[in-house]
Amino acid sequence: MKQRSRTLGVWFLLLCLLLAACGAKTTSDQQQDSSGGQKAGQAKEKVQVGITQFIEHPALDAAREGFIKALKDNGYEDAEIDYQSAQGDPSTVASIAQKFAADKKDAILAISTPSAQAMVKATQNTDIPVFFTAITDPLSAKLVDNLEKPGKNVTGYSDTHPETIQKLVKLIKELKPDTKNVGIIYNSGEANSVVNVENARKALQANGMKAVEVNASNTTEVKQAADSLVGKADVIYVPKDNTAVAALKTIVQVAEKNKIPMFVGEMDSVRNGGFAGFGADYHDLGYQTGLMAVKVLKGEAKSGDIPVGFPKELNLGVNKEAAANEGIDLEKIKPIIEKYNPVYYEKTEKK
Repeated sequence: MKQRSRTLGVWFLLLCLLLAACGAKTTSDQQQDSSGGQKAGQAKEKVQVGITQFIEHPALDAAREGFIKALKDNGYEDAEIDYQSAQGDPSTVASIAQKFAADKKDAILAISTPSAQAMVKATQNTDIPVFFTAITDPLSAKLVDNLEKPGKNVTGYSDTHPETIQKLVKLIKELKPDTKNVGIIYNSGEANSVVNVENARKALQANGMKAVEVNASNTTEVKQAADSLVGKADVIYVPKDNTAVAALKTIVQVAEKNKIPMFVGEMDSVRNGGFAGFGADYHDLGYQTGLMAVKVLKGEAKSGDIPVGFPKELNLGVNKEAAANEGIDLEKIKPIIEKYNPVYYEKTEKK
């Protein structure tokens, strides 16, 4: 009897060990395999996405929102978004870039040229995918060496259609033929702005006009810069400069008070008080950049293999309320404007 009990005990022990082994195998099978694939039954890890933005204003905010929407629309609704704004401070831009690189994010979006330059520098010699958007000239900013084959770990979308400035200068000449001096407010510390102003200067000269340039190194200097143009400029032009656009309201106030037509470099500035400007949709730019990130996150491509994108469409926006406030008889010039198939905004958005 004792021998039989011992035999049953041995068999019971062997059965327990066998069940434990099967359980361990099941657990192991549910975990990620050595090739990085995901086994059935394991919760997918959330991707870590860093977004760095030089300063907050409607155009850049729209690009950020578009990027996030692209992620959500394509299976990354649970992505952990770490959004950091430098509030226009160059030293903060560098700190954010260094932190994101140290965190080894799965993907990083850099909005605006200063943020993109810092991010590219911080992630050099790494394989962290970096995407930029709202960039004037990726080549002159030294973000990439080749637009078709960026290489390394970087790609993204420029916000500048090749004909934007030329079309705007032509429009100024058509609408106000007696224009001699065009006041331009920008931050000379922003590489994107320097490129825009250089191009504007050349285009104005080619059309018999002169650029009157004033520098504003931060948002608190923008109002003073705008005031300095009164009596010197026939019209005001605000390019795609992050500092000037972030303080656009103060320029609008000067333009309205002194009845100076105000032309701008992108559509969101038209919505927010500029009389007219050509531009692309920043939400769409951000969305298209987000689709690039989706490809990389899904392992379908490497960031450096994706060509840099540019806006396919260029629209003219006209703000009716701003026209009236800035002393412009819209009905008188409407036949000229209609040639461009414009988008009209009835009122200025209060942001």
